[in-house]
Amino acid sequence: MMEVQQEQDYQHEQVEEGQEEVAVCYQTLECLQDHGIAANDIQKLNDAGFYTVESVAHATVRKLCDVKGLSEAKVLKIKDITKNMVPMDFKTAADALEDRKALVTLTTGSIELDKLLEGGIETGSLTEVFGEFRTGKTQLCHTLCVTCQMSITEGGAEGKAIYIDTEGTFRPKRLQEIAERFGLDPAVALENVAYARAHNSEHQLELLKMAAAIMSQDRYALIVVDSATALYRTDYSGRGELSERQMHMAQFLRQLTRLAEEFGVAVFLTNQVVANPDGMSFAKDSTKPIGGNIIAHASTTRLRLRKGRGENRICTVFDSPTLAEADAQFAVGPKGICDATE
Repeated sequence: MMEVQQEQDYQHEQVEEGQEEVAVCYQTLECLQDHGIAANDIQKLNDAGFYTVESVAHATVRKLCDVKGLSEAKVLKIKDITKNMVPMDFKTAADALEDRKALVTLTTGSIELDKLLEGGIETGSLTEVFGEFRTGKTQLCHTLCVTCQMSITEGGAEGKAIYIDTEGTFRPKRLQEIAERFGLDPAVALENVAYARAHNSEHQLELLKMAAAIMSQDRYALIVVDSATALYRTDYSGRGELSERQMHMAQFLRQLTRLAEEFGVAVFLTNQVVANPDGMSFAKDSTKPIGGNIIAHASTTRLRLRKGRGENRICTVFDSPTLAEADAQFAVGPKGICDATE
């Protein structure tokens, strides 16, 4: 029993800045070698997109049987081992509360917006932000890529960021300006952001496998997808392909949820809106987010952005299990997201 407990202890890695220890909430597949799993079997799992013990424990037997070169008997043996290494049984609500107290939030750069979100963007879950063009969605993504690198006491998570860009709006120069504002070395800040341009919806899903591989090698705190739905709007058209589109999007979002839980990162995705023909033209906001119920159920927190006066923007909590429905104002400045101006 003591051995099992030791296996469940989380790994720790040393962070150079401040020499603080940051908990890493996953175990690499190399740990399976200590339990009699051959190195070539571990390599087969790696090739199939499994990089952590948690990813194997959370996968179905059927999914693992699809891995080339693994028999069903071997898969069942691996599943038995990972069950003992990853806690997957019931726990009390008191324990769950203690676990949530350890959650880190990422500052948005705006005090009012952080207050609305009770600290900032939550790690370990999906946060979706949607709104019309020029409401600050991409600027929020860029700001978070920098703030996630800051120390925990300053509102960061002392980790790197992954940025998946589907619209071609990623600007490294903007990261440099934001890094200077927060007192970080711009060159180091850029090195800590892994960027990829997704060219179609299949490539977008493939990039998540690559993301899992690089996240198992280092400490990451954030995955940004800007935007999660743009390529689905163009790759699938008409009602005839709607079902296929939604199924593919559900797979993509499920993979994102898995990465958030497995690596303890904040997943921040932007979404586009469409004019709602059912809404009355004189209504305050006649737009609605695209993606339907699939994206609505996958996102833990949903935020709506809309334009305010001048450079000011208004963020509304649209859906959340913990946050109250309320508004907060912020501004988009030359150095990212900041407090609203009068």
